[in-house]
Amino acid sequence: MYVIVDIETTGGNMNNGKITEIAIYRHDGEKIVDEFISLVNPECLIPPFISSLTGITNEMVESAPPFYALAKDIVNICKDAVFIAHNVGFDYNFIKHEFKSLGYNFDMPSMCTVKLSRKFLPGHNSYSLGNLCDDLGISIAARHRAAGDALATVKLFELLLEKNNGLINADDPYTAFSADGLHPNLTIDIIKSLPNETGVYYLHDELGDLIYIGKSTKIRNRIITHMGNPKTKKGIEMKMKTADISFHLTGSELIALLKESQEIKEEKPRYNRAQRRARNQMGLYHYQDRKGYLRFILKPNTGVDIPDCTFESMKEGREQLFKWIDEYELCQQLCGLYEGQNGCFQYQLKTCKGACVGEELPEQYNSRVLQLISRLSYGHNNVVIIDKGRTPDEIGVIIIENGKYLGYGYIYEDTAVSNPAEFKEHIIRYDDNRDTRVIIGNYLRQKKYKKLITY
Repeated sequence: MYVIVDIETTGGNMNNGKITEIAIYRHDGEKIVDEFISLVNPECLIPPFISSLTGITNEMVESAPPFYALAKDIVNICKDAVFIAHNVGFDYNFIKHEFKSLGYNFDMPSMCTVKLSRKFLPGHNSYSLGNLCDDLGISIAARHRAAGDALATVKLFELLLEKNNGLINADDPYTAFSADGLHPNLTIDIIKSLPNETGVYYLHDELGDLIYIGKSTKIRNRIITHMGNPKTKKGIEMKMKTADISFHLTGSELIALLKESQEIKEEKPRYNRAQRRARNQMGLYHYQDRKGYLRFILKPNTGVDIPDCTFESMKEGREQLFKWIDEYELCQQLCGLYEGQNGCFQYQLKTCKGACVGEELPEQYNSRVLQLISRLSYGHNNVVIIDKGRTPDEIGVIIIENGKYLGYGYIYEDTAVSNPAEFKEHIIRYDDNRDTRVIIGNYLRQKKYKKLITY
């Protein structure tokens, strides 16, 4: 969904200028589906030369609503859309500045029809709206009025869409989409019908076999990237072989990541070679020795035991473990980084508390080891991660219990839950493994979730 916008102002600088008129056309990629047009009381005088240019006078805006009275309507019509304007920085920043003065963060993806025109309509002497529209035969009913200029921009945008096979990727708008090389069964309409929401998508060949699984917060945009104009051998092959596309919406980006990882392991699609290869080859494991001390060991992951954390290489693991030894005052020898008969090297320097020679009791030493293990185990032994659902009245839940990933599911937001453990009734259980630990750990560190409930 797009909103094509034009504004008129009292001047060219948003710091001392104010909006006098705004026009917004909501567009679904084929036609206008809604519109919002209004004069705006700038609550200041309009300079005479601006009135001469736009035809908007002080008398005209005297009884018009101020921007704050229109703010809610503007937010509503712009919801879940891409902001488009000719020289988009001017219109977008002016509106964003007005919202900032109201204490609201107006934040939208944006595209500029000037830049798009330079890319898809090369060779024009001028890319100003008036000159470009004259060249293209687009009439402007009222030049320098918001509705007239915005409607001309709509017609220009529709032409740009047509030039680019009806598809523009808002994440990478100035890259051309080529329909050349698409499988005959995969039409532009199929791609356009895909949701631009969070989930997992599946590419199928003409026999219906799965050839690729991916995850995205904007499925349609990601597919446009795959099918657009790939340069690599793998990308060109995928484009040629993809005859159909299916998807599963998740709402939660974390659930999408977990689902993608799980299904790649199960299905082993042809073009997911990189994801199928073992990542994070080295693992950090702990065990208790005969004297009662908790020890760490770095060793290759076998896929049987679940490590406390994983590393790409032994070198990376050793470097990080040395840092944790310093941070938690652990013993190099009990962490497998020093061999010797008379205690570790740090003990000889009197910086180790002596667990390696029995001077520090297991209970004292193990308490610090357990602090690190807890930190590596998602930071919580028992936690429910509350995240976005697939619909506004739904939430996603991901459960960690006893430091292990149990699975995920969905419940309605108003579901009565008296005990966090009851969330387990609503999940599908999945295996814990090193990849899920990396995925969940990274997500928790980035604090992308909605809420955490510990129990």
